[in-house]
Amino acid sequence: MKIGKIDLGDRPVGLAPMEDVTDRSFRLICREQGADMVYTEFVSAEALVRNIPSTIRKLSIDKNERPAAIQIYGREPEPMAEAARMAAQACPDFIDINFGCPVKKVAGKGAGAGLLRDIPKMLDITRAVVNAVDLPVTVKTRLGWDCNSKIIVQLAEQLQDCGIQALTVHGRTRSQMYTGEADWEEIARVKDNPRLHIPIIGNGDITTPEKALEAFDRYGVDGILVGRASIGAPWIFSDIQAAVHPDRNIPQIGIAEKFGLLKRQILESVSRIDEYRGILHIRRHLAASPIFKGIPSFRPTRIAMLQASTLDELLQILSQVQESLQAS
Repeated sequence: MKIGKIDLGDRPVGLAPMEDVTDRSFRLICREQGADMVYTEFVSAEALVRNIPSTIRKLSIDKNERPAAIQIYGREPEPMAEAARMAAQACPDFIDINFGCPVKKVAGKGAGAGLLRDIPKMLDITRAVVNAVDLPVTVKTRLGWDCNSKIIVQLAEQLQDCGIQALTVHGRTRSQMYTGEADWEEIARVKDNPRLHIPIIGNGDITTPEKALEAFDRYGVDGILVGRASIGAPWIFSDIQAAVHPDRNIPQIGIAEKFGLLKRQILESVSRIDEYRGILHIRRHLAASPIFKGIPSFRPTRIAMLQASTLDELLQILSQVQESLQAS
């Protein structure tokens, strides 16, 4: 699969953009674990053109995490075009437009998935961004606003006509948010459209290697993005790659390596921010990590882990859990 001149290989598996999750440290770890491409957190066009420092910091890309995309969102063509030009100065491999974020503070203000209720403006924004930069431009969106307006098949054609070079479809409507099941049959309808020649990337409920295989074998997408299932489990990419490419003999990592990755995330989070906020930032990963699933009588330890306020305390708890698991 290619995005512009960027060759991502056969059946690429990428890390989906997630606010407060896909920071540079996590992106790099996921790349090391087998993700073929990664996306930044959401970058607000309005905040970027106003030179908000915290937003500008999101543009930083490590050379070892490439191919990497900067994802921008906004509600007006001109600020989005200017934000794209600013993002291009950070030299990402491509720029992605967020037309899929369903949260109220984004969609409710007419950005992200909110633009599914204003397709003419969505297309104006897309054309403005495509014309503003020399980099490949891609789009990530949803099936439609609600179950009565699943417009993605026609919309995909319109976005392609604007000049985008790949389309990611999350198999839910905005109204669904993250509830229910992703509709991969609808994603397959997009892929089966003979008028489309750009790569179609599927997203939504890719939680296991088996579901990744189904996305490729049954629904025929060119690539997939893994989102929430990677939180606290960056090794899901090596698991999926082993299933999707059995001929590559990809080794699977053990308990010690998995704990090592979680500890690395903690240390890098603390180093990047500070001890208190760095620990707060990483709690989402610890709370979601499947590594603790099924441990007998784990609830008190889980509470202590998620309430730990110092680096030493948190690392000590993790080491004790690791030793217990390896001894059992």
